[in-house]
Amino acid sequence: MKKKWMSLLAVVMLTGLLSACGSSGGNSSNEANGNQTNLNNGNTGTQTEQPAEPEISGTVTFLTNRTDMIGKEYDDYAKRFKEKYPNAEIKFEAVTDLDKTTKLRISSGEFPDIVLIPTIPNSDLPKYFAPLDDLGLTDKIYFKDFKSYEGQLYGISVGASTTGIVYNKKAFADAGITEIPKTLDEFYAACEKLKANGVVPLASNFKDQWTLYPWISEVPISFAGNANLNNDRVESDTPYTMDNAYGQGLTIIRTMYEKGYLEPDVNSTNWEQSKKDLASGKFAMYMLGNWVIPQVIDSGTASDNVGFFPLPYDNSGTLNVVLAPDWAYGVNKNSKNLETAKAFVKWMIEESGFDDFAGFIPILKDKEPAVPQLAEFNSYNPTYIEAVSDTNEATEVNNKAQITKEALVQEFVLAKDPQEVLDKYNSAWAKAKQAVMK
Repeated sequence: MKKKWMSLLAVVMLTGLLSACGSSGGNSSNEANGNQTNLNNGNTGTQTEQPAEPEISGTVTFLTNRTDMIGKEYDDYAKRFKEKYPNAEIKFEAVTDLDKTTKLRISSGEFPDIVLIPTIPNSDLPKYFAPLDDLGLTDKIYFKDFKSYEGQLYGISVGASTTGIVYNKKAFADAGITEIPKTLDEFYAACEKLKANGVVPLASNFKDQWTLYPWISEVPISFAGNANLNNDRVESDTPYTMDNAYGQGLTIIRTMYEKGYLEPDVNSTNWEQSKKDLASGKFAMYMLGNWVIPQVIDSGTASDNVGFFPLPYDNSGTLNVVLAPDWAYGVNKNSKNLETAKAFVKWMIEESGFDDFAGFIPILKDKEPAVPQLAEFNSYNPTYIEAVSDTNEATEVNNKAQITKEALVQEFVLAKDPQEVLDKYNSAWAKAKQAVMK
């Protein structure tokens, strides 16, 4: 991804100064077909005819991680999609362990028409997914190279996000916190005030595991100031150490656990309930992406009561943050209703409004972010680190080692000796690296 392009993304998109808003609104049927013509087989050599538009019909299924939208927003999406394509129908299947489930499903050869692409090497994308270049979106989206291989687009991100502290403003005010923390010591001090006021400082949703991803991904990258941190692991047999960026990021969440700044019983947390608790002020903070902000608001508070600031991960005053794409839509190349599946992906990007609903930075270049809290986040002048896709080597070694990054966080936080946890994962990494890269 070119630095010039990403600088434009960070400056233009994230400061909310995009000149246009709303989706591109093109004619999806025509764009999906392209402008190619078929030459007449006669001898005149001059007659051409447009190919017939592909029929958008039949039933397709989308495998999603948004369990909270089943029976609600997804019902509306199904209705609206059918209004546009009367002969088509979309169904939804939701799972909580998305990455693991999707990997198992695609490896079996039997998986839904549309999925969110799991963590597999980009070189494997053509094995399972259909190219999406014919949707006419390739040059209209950000992060088009993340799920591409050999010049073809196989996945389109549902949206982009940055990760930081989502907080309840009233909970802060009631605890006497008058200024947003700019250093790690100030952050811990704010947590102490919240705890003393009877508020859980940070909702980790520890038991649910997936919510712990920032502490082993975004926070270490911020510490290192290096977008290629995860890829650089292939240069070492011991990528996880107490004194490097991974250990530093993990130590913050471990310290918060030890000081009682997380839920009283981290093994009995509930994701859906935590959103209500943060909205009510029982919990004060999340360490998650901007996508969670609308969910907190919808759980029972006003938008003005929800704020967003970068995590001060050390005492330097430096604020690096990661800008990254979220999950990407992929279409099963063996779908019986391939064109309908593709049409649904295009509709989700251009017409559904999901990016606004989910609090994402839109993946369409000409659409303005709808989350006002991003303005507050940017007022602290963070330095954006442009995320890069994982290399095939890093992905293959990680998968061979069977490392689930969020499980690493759990073990590190709860262990009597966190060094033993790092030793365990380093050993698995080294063996996998030797097997993959020999």
